[in-house]
Amino acid sequence: MKTISRTLANIEVAKQVIRSSGSIGANYIETNEALSRKDFVMRIKICRKEAKESTYWLKLIEVKNEEDERKRELLIDESTQLMKIFSSILERSK
Repeated sequence: MKTISRTLANIEVAKQVIRSSGSIGANYIETNEALSRKDFVMRIKICRKEAKESTYWLKLIEVKNEEDERKRELLIDESTQLMKIFSSILERSK
């Protein structure tokens, strides 16, 4: 989505998307080094929260054309799928 409008709002929202989406991966890596079951569950919850936040920020990006809209929708779908995966992991962890 390199062609999104370079408005102040889009620039700030893009920064937030980068932060929250990067946090998903970083926290998931940390789950592999969890010190306890409680730590594992907490990190998975953080991953789920960051995926939800990424979805929110992606919805706020203003797009120029249909192709960018399609790309944005694919990213929203991907972050939604990640939320579902993390929710499933949490359910199985109980």
